[in-house]
Amino acid sequence: MAGHSKWANIKHRKERQDAKRGKSFTKLARAVSVAAREGGGDPEMNFALRLAVDKARAGNMPNDNIERAIARGTGEGGDEQVERIVYEGYGPASSAIIVEVTTDNRNRTVGEVRNMFAKNGGNLGQDGSVAWQFEQRGMILVPAEGIDPDDLALEAIDKGAVDVEVDAETVTVYTEVVDFARVKGALADAGYATDDAELAMIPTTPVELDAKKTVQVLKFVDKLEELDDVDKVWTNIDITDEAAMAYGEED
Repeated sequence: MAGHSKWANIKHRKERQDAKRGKSFTKLARAVSVAAREGGGDPEMNFALRLAVDKARAGNMPNDNIERAIARGTGEGGDEQVERIVYEGYGPASSAIIVEVTTDNRNRTVGEVRNMFAKNGGNLGQDGSVAWQFEQRGMILVPAEGIDPDDLALEAIDKGAVDVEVDAETVTVYTEVVDFARVKGALADAGYATDDAELAMIPTTPVELDAKKTVQVLKFVDKLEELDDVDKVWTNIDITDEAAMAYGEED
């Protein structure tokens, strides 16, 4: 998974910036609604909903908005219904791309996503066209400041984590999907604050491009994430230090 923590950090930084500007409220509310619809409206019994609510609170969404989003998901808040869809395709430099969306209009969303791929030299594929290059993992980001990363790694692995990455800012803990909630809870009980936690699509064999092509892919990911209905975008590229620096300079 070399390089993926760099991508996680870039993605996380941009999400925090968006949250501060209030741009992500609609996306956060839809994520809460979909989680409530799929698993019920009680965050204590629905781990996906608990994660969505945590993200909404981290984005400074008022509790009233969160409660309304849960009500919409459970059918108590009006007729608007949203659904979760995953699209797959190839972006710049033949990079494999997975796009997760929540939408109340499937036709509108697929048109926007397909158009974005076409405008950037890529193409939207069929289900399964790139998913075979990824595996789903729980991903927990813990700020590195003020902790001993080795102690955290030992704690996480003892509780069932499959891998731990450490960089200057973040310790990234990876888990099997079935162990995600348990490991996250164990780290919280041990006193570790979590910057973010989600089910992530991790490339099984990351592809390394040169810095210029890597920046092109990251810019394309940015454009996708700016679409109103897009929640998350995953790619199979491995981000080198040089590419991360070049991307940061252009950001």
